[in-house]
Formats: sequence, structure tokens, C-alpha cells
Amino acid sequence: MDSLDALVLARMQFAANITFHILFPTISIALGWFLIFFKARFLTTGQAHWMAAYQFWIKIFALTFAIGAVSGITMSFQFGTNWPGFMNTVGNIAGPLLAYEVLTAFFLEATMLGIMLFGRGRVSEWVHTLATVLVAVGTTASAFWILALDSWMQTPTGFEMIDGKAHVISWFDVIFNPSFPYRMTHMLLASGLTVAFLVAGLSAYRWLKGERSSEIRATMRVGVWVAAALIPIQILVGDMHGLNTLEHQPAKLAAMEGIWKTDKGVGAVLFAVPDAEQKVNRYELSIPKLASFYLTHDANGEVKGLDAFGDDHPPVGPVFWAFRIMVGVGLLMLATSWWCSVKLRRDGEPPAYIAIGLSLMTFSGWFAVVPGWYVTEIGRQPWLVYGVLRTADAASGVPPSNIAASLTIYLLLYALLLAAYVSTVFYLAKKSASNTQVDLKELSHA
Repeated sequence: MDSLDALVLARMQFAANITFHILFPTISIALGWFLIFFKARFLTTGQAHWMAAYQFWIKIFALTFAIGAVSGITMSFQFGTNWPGFMNTVGNIAGPLLAYEVLTAFFLEATMLGIMLFGRGRVSEWVHTLATVLVAVGTTASAFWILALDSWMQTPTGFEMIDGKAHVISWFDVIFNPSFPYRMTHMLLASGLTVAFLVAGLSAYRWLKGERSSEIRATMRVGVWVAAALIPIQILVGDMHGLNTLEHQPAKLAAMEGIWKTDKGVGAVLFAVPDAEQKVNRYELSIPKLASFYLTHDANGEVKGLDAFGDDHPPVGPVFWAFRIMVGVGLLMLATSWWCSVKLRRDGEPPAYIAIGLSLMTFSGWFAVVPGWYVTEIGRQPWLVYGVLRTADAASGVPPSNIAASLTIYLLLYALLLAAYVSTVFYLAKKSASNTQVDLKELSHA
């Protein structure tokens, strides 16, 4: 029982750490490219409001990068403390990929970030712009290596087991494993959507606080239009990712869809309460044959249920609900971005209800990314490396009390940091709006 408790607590601690950490790279990955766009628009048009947008959002980027970098350090520690079996078994693959992430991405980001933050006016404009580009490239490269490792853990290829340890046969096959292209594309689009709503939402908040500058109009439109363009692509990529999951991780797909029994003409479950003991869905609302149609392209196609995998399948409830939350938020993003695009193009300025709606959606990307990661990570259970290493076999013998104590500290610290981050972001927005009001009053008196 102690070992089971320790395993559950270790999984809870890792979940807490990855949940907190993923929030910030999700923003920094895409925000770097938004900064490039703002800088490029300033250089090509000479319009000052684009540089004002750059100067405001670079503050958000710096804050986000700092918390993301620090929170990522705790992830590495856990491999040695709570999950020694992971590195002992697949360290020959995981170690180099993590090292590549540090060498090619983190150092590049950290070095160029200083020039980006403090170099304008001290270096030439093209050097400053190059630094911005390299920071954006660094954030994307960081995502590349991390997602290569995570995807390999989902669909491992390019290795062989010798004396219980994984050894690389082909680094190309390790990195570009079957799920990597879909997972990488899906994550980059998710980051783009997260930042698009962050930019639009915070701009709307500044608008509600009375800021009526050209910068606000420009950034609000950019955020809304980028979101409107990306969300249909994300839906398409998500469907392709789902078909890839059906091929390589059918147990995860069955849990996502709430399919307990292998059958033909399977319906798409819109709502249900999965009952793990009886292996049925309670209060099920479904559309007949739809799941078979979009999974097999045949309304009477056969889809494997959880009964085909014995006990080697993930817990259904968390995966089932996380998937529906992710999809639900995505559909809300679609409706919001398209409706706001029409209103902004037609009216020029946002009506109050549009500005309020966008401001409420400021951090909506997080509410899609986090359940999406839960589907990915919980859906892999009971495997840490799918078909190679079970989660229980990788756990350490750390006493449950020690893990519980550190988990409590982590949760308290993360709650404080998250509250501080969100409040600081809105404070910067409010302060910017107040400064604009003061400038406008001074101009009117001049």
C-alpha cells in the first residue's frame, strides 16, 4: 500500500509541475513570433504604434520567460528523485534530447533575450531585430526537442533494448517518430491560439479601461484575426492527430471516445458519465455511427473498445472529460474569434460586449492546453514509455510522506506564482491604459 501511495503521489507531483510549467512555454513560443511581426510592421511602415505594441508585449514575454525557465528546472529534478527508472531505462535517448534542448534553445534564448530587452538604442536596429528573431527561433527549437522526447514516449521507434536499456539505432527515427509531426504541429497551433487570445483579450481590457490608441486597435485586430485563421487549421490537425492516435495508441482513443466494447457502427458520445466498475457509460447522449464514420470513414466501421486491451488502458474518466473540455473550449474559441472578426471589420471599434467577451477570454488558451496535455499524458497510462516501460516500474522508493510534503509546497508555491503572474499582466495593462489617459490629458491642455 505504501508503494501504491508513493506512486500516486509521485504522479500527482509530476502532474502539478507539468501543469504549471506548460502554461508559460505555451505563451513564450508564439509570443516571440508576434513580437517579430510587431517589429517588422514598425520597420516597414514607420508607424509608432507598432513599436508601442512591441515595447508593451516584450514586458509580458520577459515575465513569462522567467517563470517558465525556473519552473522547468523542477521537471529535471523529478527524473532523479521520483522517477529514477525512467533515466535508468531510456536515459540514452531522453538525456541527449534534453541536452539538445538546453544547448540549442535555452542558451540561444537567454543570450539573445538580453539584447532584445535592453539592446535597442545600444545596438543597431537590425541587430536588435535579429536578436528578436533568434529568441523566437530558440523558443520554437525548445518546443521541438521537448516534443520530440514526449512524442517518442508515446510512439517509440528507432531503438533496441539491450540488457533492459534502450539504445538508439536511428536518431532520425527517434526524433521523427510516428506521432511527432502531429503533436508538434498541434502544439505550435495551440501556442498561437493561446497568444492570439492573450493579445486580443488584454487589448480589449485596455480598451475597457479607456485606452483608445492606434496600438490597441491594431493589436486587438491582430489577435482576433490570427485566432480566427488558426482555429479551423487546429481542428483539422486535431482530427489528423486523432487518426494517428487510433493507429498507434488505440486504447487512448477508446478512452477519449468513451468506447467500452469493440463494435461496428459506433456512436460518437457527446455526454456521459463513465462507470469504470461496470464498464459502461451512464446517462449517455450520443450520435449513432458517427464515431465509426470519422475514425474509419465508414459508418459501419469497427472500432476497438477498451475491452480489447484488458487492464492495459488508461483511466477513462479523466481522459474522457479532459478531451471534451479541450474540444469545448476550442469550439468557443472558434465562435468568439469569427464573431469578433466580423464585428471589428464592420464596426471598426469593438462594442462594449465584444470587449468584455474578449477580456474574459484572455487566458482561454490555457483552458484548452491543460486538458489537452492531460489527454496526452494520462492517456498513455499505464505506460511511461508506451509498450516499453510501465509507470509503476520507473517510480522511486521515496517515502510517501516526503513526496506529500514536497507536493504541498509545490502546490502552494504554484498557486501564489500563478496569481502573481496573472495579476501582474493585468496590472501592466491597466498601468499602460492609465499612462495613455495622462498623455491624452496633457496633450489636450497643451
